[in-house]
This record gives sequence, structure tokens and C-alpha cells, in this order.
Amino acid sequence: MHDMDETRSARTSATGVEPRFMTLEDVANYLNVSVPQVYSLVRSRELPAIKIGGRGIWRVDRRQLDAYIERLHESTDEWARAHPLNPREVE
Repeated sequence: MHDMDETRSARTSATGVEPRFMTLEDVANYLNVSVPQVYSLVRSRELPAIKIGGRGIWRVDRRQLDAYIERLHESTDEWARAHPLNPREVE
């Protein structure tokens, strides 16, 4: 089972509700990247997030994360089409 799935299952079973918002650490685990990389995505506004409370704790809406991943799929597909592995000359 994926780590994020385990985390999600633990939270869901404890509260009966799957959380809408994820910590930067949750997002990092889900994307298999570091927390500083996620923080950079959030601060650059590439991955929309919100700050909650007086201390400004970052949270990422699960729907925003899904939309971000979809944008990555689309841009990667565009890049792959523009840079084929075995380019052939068109006659």
C-alpha cells in the first residue's frame, strides 16, 4: 500500500472523514518529493495553497493538488510530442 494511502486510511478511520486539506508533508509524500520542493511550488503559486491561523500553517486543498497533477500530465504530454524519442524526418 502507498504511504499516502496508509496515512489517508489512518485519518479516515480515526475521524470517519477524509480530510480535504493536506499538509505540505502529506503532499511531499504523495508526490514522492521533499517538503522544501512542495514549499517552493506553493510559494511560487504553481501549486495553490492556503495559510491557516495566526502562525500561517500551509495547507493544500486535495482538489487543487489533483488539478496541479493534471496540468503536469498535460504539459508533459505536450513536451513529449514536441520532443519525440526517435524523431523521423517528414518527407
